[in-house]
Amino acid sequence: MIEALVAVGSYLLGSIPTGYLFVRLTGRKDIRDFGSRSTGATNVLRVGGWKTALPVAVVDVLKGFLAVFLAARITADPAFAAACGLIAVVGHCFPVWIGFRGGKGVATALGAFAAMSPAACAASAGLFLLVVGLTRFVSLGSLLAALAFPAIVLARGGPGAAAAVGLAVAALVVLRHRGNIARLRAGTERRLGERSS
Repeated sequence: MIEALVAVGSYLLGSIPTGYLFVRLTGRKDIRDFGSRSTGATNVLRVGGWKTALPVAVVDVLKGFLAVFLAARITADPAFAAACGLIAVVGHCFPVWIGFRGGKGVATALGAFAAMSPAACAASAGLFLLVVGLTRFVSLGSLLAALAFPAIVLARGGPGAAAAVGLAVAALVVLRHRGNIARLRAGTERRLGERSS
């Protein structure tokens, strides 16, 4: 019973529509009517600038971290806690509060990864920064970092549950980036710093 409640709580925590709420508070309309139509920090950055995007990113990371951290504290089951990280990412991508149209899961995944395996998360975050620094494609960095996390966990001899959940999260991130992948292949993907109308 407690696991069911924690799982539901993880979804509800992840489903807090941070980008949607912050953009509304700055006097703009629905963030999903602009840019990539995502509620994530990258789209908020393009639409509202750093002052709006930074708190969105921080809160979205905390959602994933807290889902794993609190589940581990409550149940003392690392595998279940890792699964709650995936549930939080699902909540972020498909939030019940705004019609199941949310973000792409990257920041929330980062928080969950940090709670599951800090060292592997740091390595995948470093890969993200390197790719974005070289190409200015946030989507490419996000995809490669998400895919790298489970491989790094396994390479370090980390828990199989963290690697399995990391792989599931990476699959969801790839799914949510289908449009970005198509634009990367077509050469039309926006780079970091390019604002949306």
